[in-house]
Amino acid sequence: MKISVPMYLKKMRGFSSLGILFSTLLAWQPALAAEGMWTLDNLPMAKMQAEYGYKPSAEWVKKVMLSSARMAFGCSGSFISKDGLVMTNHHCAAECIEQLSSAQKNYIADGFLSKTRADEQKCPAMEVNRLEDIQDVTEQVKKATAGLSGTAYKQAQNGIRAKLTSACVGENKSTTRCDLVDLYHGGQYKIYKYHRFSDVRLVWAPEKAIAFFGGDPDNFNFPRFDLDISLVRVYENDKPVAIKDFFTFNPQGAEEKEMVFVTGHPGRTQRQLTVAQLLRVRDMDLIDGMLRTAELRGVIEQYQKTSAEAARVAEGTLFGIENGYKARYGQLQTLLEPSFLIKKQAEENALKKFVASKPAMQARIGGAWDAIEKAQKIHRELGDRMANLEGGRAFNSEYFFHARDLVRGIEEKAKANTERLPEFADARLPEVEEQIASPAPIYPEFEKVKLTFGLTKMREILGVDDPLVKKVLGNKSPEQLADELVKQTKLGDVEVRKALWKGGAEAIAKSEDAMIKLVKFIDADARSLRKRYEQEVDSVVQKNSELIAEARFAQTGTGAYPDATFSLRLSYGEVKGWEHKGEKIPAFTDFAGAFKRETGADPFALPASWHKAKANLNLAQRFNFVTTHDIIGGNSGSPMINKKGEIVGLIFDGNIHSLGGAFWYDGSKNRAVAVHSGGILEALNKIYDGKRIADEMLGK
Repeated sequence: MKISVPMYLKKMRGFSSLGILFSTLLAWQPALAAEGMWTLDNLPMAKMQAEYGYKPSAEWVKKVMLSSARMAFGCSGSFISKDGLVMTNHHCAAECIEQLSSAQKNYIADGFLSKTRADEQKCPAMEVNRLEDIQDVTEQVKKATAGLSGTAYKQAQNGIRAKLTSACVGENKSTTRCDLVDLYHGGQYKIYKYHRFSDVRLVWAPEKAIAFFGGDPDNFNFPRFDLDISLVRVYENDKPVAIKDFFTFNPQGAEEKEMVFVTGHPGRTQRQLTVAQLLRVRDMDLIDGMLRTAELRGVIEQYQKTSAEAARVAEGTLFGIENGYKARYGQLQTLLEPSFLIKKQAEENALKKFVASKPAMQARIGGAWDAIEKAQKIHRELGDRMANLEGGRAFNSEYFFHARDLVRGIEEKAKANTERLPEFADARLPEVEEQIASPAPIYPEFEKVKLTFGLTKMREILGVDDPLVKKVLGNKSPEQLADELVKQTKLGDVEVRKALWKGGAEAIAKSEDAMIKLVKFIDADARSLRKRYEQEVDSVVQKNSELIAEARFAQTGTGAYPDATFSLRLSYGEVKGWEHKGEKIPAFTDFAGAFKRETGADPFALPASWHKAKANLNLAQRFNFVTTHDIIGGNSGSPMINKKGEIVGLIFDGNIHSLGGAFWYDGSKNRAVAVHSGGILEALNKIYDGKRIADEMLGK
C-alpha cells in the first residue's frame, strides 16, 4: 500500500476480510498494547513503562518532534542530516519526480541521483513542514462559539480560526504555518505551529520498479521487497538549511521483539464517530466511492494505451486510484462486519446511559446523537451535489482548481481576515500563492480525459434534468464541453496565472479564459450549497460532537488517544510477525528473497541496476520488515526509530489486516510494513553509486 493522504483531500485545498471477531477494545476505551496514535503532548508514559519498561524523557520527545517532518500535501518524513536532508517514501515524492520528468527523461522509470548538491533539482510544488510548538486554545474556541448554532456557529468558528492562526503566523508568513487542530472531535483545540520549507529539492529516488516491486498484487500484503524511499533536501536563501535536530541512521536496524517508535502524520481515522456517521461513511464514502474509482481506473488505463507519453503522464494518477480502491475495499469489509457495528452500538449505548444517569448532563448533551443522525440524513441528500460542485469532482482538472484559487482567492482577500473562507485566511494565503505560481507541468490531453469523466459522472449521478447539469452542460456533451474548456484556457501557463493574481479583481472581471468564466458562472451556486451544508450538517456535527466529547472526557478523561487529524503523532510497538490461517508470517525479508520472487515480468521485474549489482550485494541483508504499530493513511514516509532516536526503518505500507485501521485496531494481526535501514544503505552504496549520500546519512 501507499499510505498517504488520499488525492481528493489535496485537491480540495481547504477543505486511506477481515472476517474476524472484533474482540478487542476500540478508541475511548483503554488502549491495547501498541494501539494508538498519540499526540506528543499527551503520551501514554505509564503504559509504555508498564508494557516495555521504557518511558521517554521530555528531551527525547522534544528532539523527536523537531526531527520529524510533514510533507504538506499528504505524507510524513524525517530530517536525517545536519544539512537538511529529508527522508520520505518514493510514492510521496512521486508527484515531484513526475513533474521533473519529460518524454526524454523519465525519472519515475529510470530513477534519479544527484551526483553533487548542485545537481539537486527543485520540486515544483513540494513543501515540508516541521512542528515547533503546540498551544492549547480550547477555551478561546469554545468561548467564541458558545450559544451559537448553524451559520452563526460556523462563521464564529471560522473567525476564531483565522484570528488564532494569523496571530500565530505573525509577520513570518513565508516561513511559518499555523493550523487549528481539532482533537477528540471538538473536545480540544490546539494551535500547531510549523516552520515551512517551500524550497525542496530532489536528491535521490530509485526506479519505480523497485520502489513498488510487486505492484498492486503485493499492495497491502507481506512478505514485501520494496525500496520505497526518496530523499529530498530543504533549502532557504538558495542554501541547504542547517538543521540542529535530526535522526541519526542505525545500519543494524531493530531486532525481533525490540521496542520501536513511529512518528508521523496519520491523515484521518474514524474511530470516534457515531454509528449514524459510520453508516453514512459506509454507504457514501466507501460503496459509492469504490464504484466511481473502479470506473475511473478503466478510463485512465484506456488513455494510457494511446501512447507511451500518455502512459507516463497518467502513471501516478493510476497508482493513486488503484491504491485508493484497495484501501476503501478493506475499510468497507470492516463496516460490513455485523459484530463491528454491534460493538460500536453497544459502546454508544453505554455512553448514552452514562449521560442519562446525570440529569444536568442529560439535559445538555442527551440530544447530541439524534442531532448528528439527522445531519447525516441531510448529508445523504446533499453529498453528491456537494462533491460535484463545491468539491470540484465534476471539474476534475488542474485548470479548474487553479481557476477557482484565482477567482475565490482574489474575492476573499478583499474581505476581513475573520470573514473569509478558511482556505483563504491570511495564514493560508502563502500556500495558495505558491500553488498559483507552481511551474508544475499540466498536460492538456490528460486534463480533457479527467474532465470528461467528471462531467459525465455528474450528469449520470445528478440526472440529465438537474438544474446544475443543465446549467453546466447546456446543449453540449461532457466530451464537447471538456474539449472546449481545455482548448480555451491558458491557465497551464504559470505566467498567465501570476498576472491574473497580480491584476486582482479587475483582471478576473476582464478575463475571457474559459476556466475562469466557468468558475465565475457556477461559484454563486457552489457557495450557496456550501453555506447550506455548513449550516445543516457541518456545524451541527461539530457542535454536537463537542458535547459527546465532553461526555467522554467526563467518563474516561484524556487517557485515550484522539482520532488522527494529519497532525504529528507517535505510535509505539515492536518488531513482530503474525499468524494467518495457521501460517506464521516472519517479521523480516531479505535481498535474496527479492531475486527469488522476481518473474521478469512487471510488476515482478527487478530493475537492470539490481541485476548488474547482484554479485556485490549482501543477499542476507534484511530488506523489509513488519511491526505492531498503529498507523493509517498519512503515515507514509514516517521514520521508525529506536529508544536512542536512531532510524531503524522507513514506514511505507500496512498489511491487509490493517485496512480497517480507520475504525479499529487488532494487535494480533495489524502490522506496519517498513524498509530496513540497513537495506537502504546497502542499496545506496552498492547499486546506486550513492556513497556521498549514504555517508551524509551516517554523519560522516
